[in-house]
Amino acid sequence: MAREFQRGHKAKISDLTPGTDLYVGVQISGPGLTFDISCFGLDANEQLSDDRYFIFFNQPKSPEESIQLLGAQAGDTESFRVTLDRIPANIHKLSFTATIDGAGQMSQVGPGYIRIVAGGEEVVRYAFTGSEFTTERAVMLGDFYLKDVWRFAAVGQGFDGGLDALLKNFGGEVAEEAPAAPQQQTAAPSFAPPPQATAPAPSFGAPAAPQAPQVPQPAPSFGAPAAQAPAPTPQQQMHAAPTIAAPMPPMGGTVPPPAPAPAPYGQPGQPPQQPQFGQVPDQPVPAAPYGQQASPQYGQQPPSMPQGVPQGVPQAGAGLQAALQPYKETATGQRWTPQNQQLMRVDLTMGGTPVLARQGSMVMYQGKVDFSYKGAGFAGRIVGNATGQEMQLMRCTGRGQVFLAEDGSHLHAIELQGDGICVSAESVLAFDESLQHEVRRIEGHGIPGGALFTMQFQGTGTVIVKTHGVPVVLPVTPTTFADCNAIVAWSSASQVIISSQVRLRRNAYPGHSGETVNLQFRGAPGNFIVVQPYEV
Repeated sequence: MAREFQRGHKAKISDLTPGTDLYVGVQISGPGLTFDISCFGLDANEQLSDDRYFIFFNQPKSPEESIQLLGAQAGDTESFRVTLDRIPANIHKLSFTATIDGAGQMSQVGPGYIRIVAGGEEVVRYAFTGSEFTTERAVMLGDFYLKDVWRFAAVGQGFDGGLDALLKNFGGEVAEEAPAAPQQQTAAPSFAPPPQATAPAPSFGAPAAPQAPQVPQPAPSFGAPAAQAPAPTPQQQMHAAPTIAAPMPPMGGTVPPPAPAPAPYGQPGQPPQQPQFGQVPDQPVPAAPYGQQASPQYGQQPPSMPQGVPQGVPQAGAGLQAALQPYKETATGQRWTPQNQQLMRVDLTMGGTPVLARQGSMVMYQGKVDFSYKGAGFAGRIVGNATGQEMQLMRCTGRGQVFLAEDGSHLHAIELQGDGICVSAESVLAFDESLQHEVRRIEGHGIPGGALFTMQFQGTGTVIVKTHGVPVVLPVTPTTFADCNAIVAWSSASQVIISSQVRLRRNAYPGHSGETVNLQFRGAPGNFIVVQPYEV
C-alpha cells in the first residue's frame, strides 16, 4: 500500500522500496492552464552546475540516462524514470517541479499528486490542491536527495516568478531556445513516439508490456514488474479534464434571468442570499448552476471568483474554503513577510543568509530547514548576564520558510540599509545573521531596575521587533521624553539622556507621581523613537 505524504514529510527510499529503478509520476491540471514539468539534477550546493541534468521536454534524458522523461501515461500528466544507482556522484538532489506556461496561478489547479512506483506498485504519494498555493507560478513538488542514502521529501514550495525564478534559485540562467534545438532533436526521437515512450515501462511496472533495446539493462536489478495495460490506454484515460468539475463562465449573464430565478428560491437557505445577487439582473443567472459552490463568492472579491471556484473541490468544501480564505499564507516574494500582526514568515531560500531567532519562537516551517543552538561565547555570556541584554538564540539555515511568533506579541520588520537601531534584548524576536549586534550603554546616572544597557544593530539586514500592542513612532525633538519602561527602540544616532524629576524636598512627602525617571532624546532630523502602549 502506498504511503500518503504531507508537505514536509521525508523518508529513506530504502524504507519505501528495496528497488533503485523507479517510476515517478506527476499529475497536475487546471482550467485553461498548460504546465511544464521538469527535473533538476543539483550538486552538493543545490545548484544546477551542469545544464545536461535539467531534464524537460527539450532535453528528455541525462547523459548516462539515469534520469529519463517518459511523457504522459498511466493517468499521469508527466512521468520520469529514475535509476538511483546510475546517478553520477556529483548529483546530490533531484528536484521535480511544475511551472505554468503562460498566464495563471497555482491557486487555480485542482487536486494533483507526485508519486513513486516501484515494480508496478505505488509506494508513496504526495497529494496537493490549489488551496495550498496563492500567486505562485512554479512549484517544487518533491525531491530525491542524497544524505548518506537516497531519500524522498514532499516539498510543495512555490515561486511567484515561474520558471525564471526556479532557474535563478538553482543557479541557472534562461538560455536561448535556438542553440538548444539541435541538441533536442537528437534525443527527442527515442522518447516522443508512443511505442518508444512505453519502452521503459516494464522496468518500472508502468502499464506497458513491449521492450526496447535500451531498457533491459537496468531491468534485471529491478526485478520483473507485473504486466499492466498498454501505454496508449492510460493516455486516453487522462483525467486532467474531469478533475475540474465546476464550469468557468464569466459573470456576464447570457441566460435570461427569469428562467433560473424560481429554482434558487425553492431551495432551503437560498432566500436570504438571492436578493443580494438579484439586485443586478445579470448576476443571479450564473449563480444558480453552481449550487453550493456559489457560497465562496460572499467571502471573496468578485474578480477572483472565476479563478477560485473551479479548483476541483467538492461542493461541500466550497464554504469551508471561503471561511479560511482570509487566513491563508501570504507569499509576497520577499524574504520577510508578515502573515498577520502576531506571525512573521522568513524565506531562507532568499538572500542565502541564516537567521538568528529567539529559542522556541518557531511555530511552523516548510522545506528543508535545520535548527541549531547559537551560543554567545564565554565573553558574550558574561556581558549578557552583567547588562541584562542576554539573548538565547537559535540559528535557522536551509531552504524553506520558517514562521515565528512569541506570546501573541505584535511583530514588526525593520530593514536596515547600513544604518543602526537600538532595541532592548527583550524586544528582539529574530534578525538576519549579517547584522552586527552589540551591547550599548545608556549614558547617565542610572535607571531603577538596572536598565542601563540596550542592544545596537547595524549593517544591512532585517531585525524583527516585538511589542505589546500597536506602537507609535515619534520624531526626535529637543522636547521628546519617553518612559524607560515603555520605550521599545530608537535610532542609534539619537543621543539619550536620563531625566529624573525627583527632588530632594519631595522625599519628605509620602508619595510621588510614579513618573520619576524618563529618557530624553536628542538628535538631528530623521531620528525616531518607538514606544509601545505597555510598561514592562
